[in-house]
Amino acid sequence: MDKNILVTGGAGYIGSHTCVELINQGFNVIVVDNLVNSSEISLDRIKQITGIRPKFYNADIRDKDAMEKIFSENEIDSVIHFAGLKAVGESVRIPLTYYDNNIYGTLVLLDVMSKHNVKKIVFSSSATVYGSPERLPIDEECRLSTTNPYGSTKLYLEGILKDLYVSDNEWKVILLRYFNPVGAHESGLIGEDPKGIPNNLTPFIAKVAAGKLEKVNVFGNDYDTPDGTGVRDYIHVVDLALGHIKAIEKINDPGVYIYNLGTGNGYSVLDVIKAFEKACGHAIPYVIAPRRPGDIAACYAKADKAEKELGWTAKLGIDEMCSSLWNWQSKNPDGYNTKK
Repeated sequence: MDKNILVTGGAGYIGSHTCVELINQGFNVIVVDNLVNSSEISLDRIKQITGIRPKFYNADIRDKDAMEKIFSENEIDSVIHFAGLKAVGESVRIPLTYYDNNIYGTLVLLDVMSKHNVKKIVFSSSATVYGSPERLPIDEECRLSTTNPYGSTKLYLEGILKDLYVSDNEWKVILLRYFNPVGAHESGLIGEDPKGIPNNLTPFIAKVAAGKLEKVNVFGNDYDTPDGTGVRDYIHVVDLALGHIKAIEKINDPGVYIYNLGTGNGYSVLDVIKAFEKACGHAIPYVIAPRRPGDIAACYAKADKAEKELGWTAKLGIDEMCSSLWNWQSKNPDGYNTKK
């Protein structure tokens, strides 16, 4: 294989799992990460799983000189672009930080890629680009809109990548719209390790299950869903990582290709809490809290296009997602800072 793949944000949650699968498939992996919301320890854990530690640059993608250095020192075939801030609630509070990091950072990356004639990119987009969905399940042709600045950064970047292809038909772009990634590698060596109090539901539930946090806040129980709580399409992070492998294998034809990566099943917040209780073997305390601004009632994918064109389907269900996350949480109560 011997292709060099640059993974931006490769020390992060989805990035680290994707690095494992890339290495397993014989790719050479180069990681750039500023470690703002990740840990370099994840790269040591990748080595424990695969026998290979990815080449690592501790740098910010907004730093043009650093990016020039990476592209000058390595013959990069293609880029998987994860680097970005990703908390919906935080993006509402500090939108300019999100626009600077996510959009400006990507512009620097694309400019350096162009200069070095690297014109293959798999972009980490999000189901947030569908806003309040036009229909369920959500297919790739649904109307696009956003309800928060985080989602807006993803939608703008999709537009920028489409414009880039129009300006230069050599570009090969795959936009992967993820639904809600959860779970951890079966080894329990890598997983989601948010700094501070988790923004996402499942790591928060895991902290409550471990006694690190007191209770789960369920934001809203008056949505138009079977039990009144928000319904989302949760996807196992390893399935998601494998979707990127399929994308890298497919990225041979110029154009912009768009795929949903989800299971096609919607689970409510209470469904997830119940599945996690099953995984950890005890009750998880929760309270109903007011709805959060920017949240929607339900969101789940139609993922047939990825199956048909990429040969990819999600194989792991909610029980595997919760049991693998509990395995990670149990072995790493303080995430990557757990003393071994």
